[in-house]
Amino acid sequence: MYVTGIGPGNIAHLSERAAQVLKTVDAIAGYTAYIDLIRPIISDHQKIISSGMKKEKERTHEAIQTVLNGLSCALISSGDPGIYAMAGLVFEICMNNNVKILPVNTDDQRQVTLDSALCLEVIPGISALSSGASLLGAPLMHDFAVISLSDLMTPWSVIQGRIEAAAKGDFVIVIYNPKSKRRTSQIINAQQIILKYRDGNTPVGIVKGAMRDNQMVCIIPLKDLHATQLDMQTTVFIGNSQTKTYCDFMVTPRGYADKYCLKTR
Repeated sequence: MYVTGIGPGNIAHLSERAAQVLKTVDAIAGYTAYIDLIRPIISDHQKIISSGMKKEKERTHEAIQTVLNGLSCALISSGDPGIYAMAGLVFEICMNNNVKILPVNTDDQRQVTLDSALCLEVIPGISALSSGASLLGAPLMHDFAVISLSDLMTPWSVIQGRIEAAAKGDFVIVIYNPKSKRRTSQIINAQQIILKYRDGNTPVGIVKGAMRDNQMVCIIPLKDLHATQLDMQTTVFIGNSQTKTYCDFMVTPRGYADKYCLKTR
């Protein structure tokens, strides 16, 4: 089994290893919209296991069973599969069903067959925070925290505590899943918490659909975050006390100017 990150969604940003695997596996499993993103490299002979939102558990079960039945399968995630994505679900399902996991390159293939083990490789992809940061400039050059506002798996009280701690610690804060049709108040609450520790003019980078046809990038002041259109395809970058804007880019200085003379003349 190959838990595969497809990156932002543009084939040009797919890793060579991911492309190689996707072209050669017997089956590919994933969210329907993500399957569509990689259609150009899918072959007619490959089995496709696709379904809609909130069906990730069923997709993963079917993908695991496909591999245990003797076929190779790539379970795809947008971005990186180890960041709020499918790698964790594969491990949780295997742990709860006593399915042994071995590295895909294991030499003991006989033991794999005897134990009905799952040979697994997690293939990294360009994450939303990496692609978004590259479009904004250099917002993550110092310590940062990544927080999802989705309370589907994590109680909101826990998320609030993490936002408070990150804001108090002056971390740059990257927010995943800032808003959905159901969740509209969490980003406002997060803004209010962060404003206790940050100036209202702190730069905030908004990236939607990074590297895709509908890409949108802008930088706004923190005080205006509540009035900005956001959705589940948006990643929000909230600067720390040192973050600046320069020539329409967002920059969090690493501190070189404080330690060295950077003037060239």
